[in-house]
Amino acid sequence: MKIFDPHIHMTARTTDDYVAMAQAGIVAVCEPAFWLGQPRTHVGTYEDYLKTIIGWERFRASQFGVHHFCTIALNPREANNSKIAQGVMELLPLYLHKESVLGIGEIGFDDMTADEEKYLRLQLELAKEHSLPVIVHTPHRNKKKGTERSIAIMKEVGNQEELVVIDHNTEETLPIVLEQTNCWAGHTIYPQTKMSRNRMVGLVQKYGVERILINSSADWGVSDPLNSIKTIQLMREASISEKQIETLFWDNPVQFYLPSGNLDLKEIQTPPQIDQRKFWEGNSVLRGQTPLVETNQEESE
Repeated sequence: MKIFDPHIHMTARTTDDYVAMAQAGIVAVCEPAFWLGQPRTHVGTYEDYLKTIIGWERFRASQFGVHHFCTIALNPREANNSKIAQGVMELLPLYLHKESVLGIGEIGFDDMTADEEKYLRLQLELAKEHSLPVIVHTPHRNKKKGTERSIAIMKEVGNQEELVVIDHNTEETLPIVLEQTNCWAGHTIYPQTKMSRNRMVGLVQKYGVERILINSSADWGVSDPLNSIKTIQLMREASISEKQIETLFWDNPVQFYLPSGNLDLKEIQTPPQIDQRKFWEGNSVLRGQTPLVETNQEESE
């Protein structure tokens, strides 16, 4: 089956990860803008990062058989960074219409500060102005409070709720999202924190698959880019139907991102054809190694 991971930070992963993901059936991914672990010190470094996930990372993924998309944003943690926050906000409109951009995200709360709320509101307004999907990050601490406050702000701004995913849900917050909004409810599968594979199986058994998104996140910390695959295996063992699994891991991500206007359904039905002789701004993924070129491409030349 085809799999679309709707939230995964591939700039932190290796080419071996891309190979393993493609072999496991992951055809497409979306990479939200993220904190790098170390505070950025200049607006220009953030702009280069946005260019990386919009351009180079899209190219790199294609060289291993995966369609790569992204969402762009001032991330929650760096909303508190006065050196860059306002400058990044001024950059975002310049990149929203790039062909690989599916929306705005991830935005939201980290420490529940006034600056985080300010930039959450501004970016929700930007998403509303452009009718774009938006990923709302809920905090690791005070998750229920952060989720409820995020929902309240979204309702005040007036976003179309079907274009919003409230992400990183737990058993405590999932019913809040499903019962109080028409938003999507996102879940991040981590080895130890956020949401485990077994717990996710239980949530699907209890709540079903409507408006549910599941992602691997797989950032620079302890994480696993194949968590979606491993969750699918557990779902099969728990007798969750193939139709429900397909809905969760393909139909729902596609439905959520389709309003962006940049998701070509015909294009993503099959993996990109690999031709590692190609370059991106003078660089290849090979570092001097022999290029892999798919047979049908070689025959057509």
